Amino acid sequence: MADDFSFSIEQNLGVISEGRNGWNLELNLVSWSGHPAKYDIRSWAPDHEKMGKGSTFTADELKALKDLLNKLDI
Repeated sequence: MADDFSFSIEQNLGVISEGRNGWNLELNLVSWSGHPAKYDIRSWAPDHEKMGKGSTFTADELKALKDLLNKLDI
């Protein structure tokens, strides 16, 4: 089943932070295993061949997260 895993970064939306090891925490629009692309926050190696653990969001989930973040007093 691991052979069925694939990903495609459809759009790089930005770097959230840069790591000292060269990996960046990024927000991207990613298609996983041929499924429709979702918003994705995770760390990526400079060549985007390796990735860390992350979270994916539908557009509605990302909007809900944005609303929650906007309510924070930071």
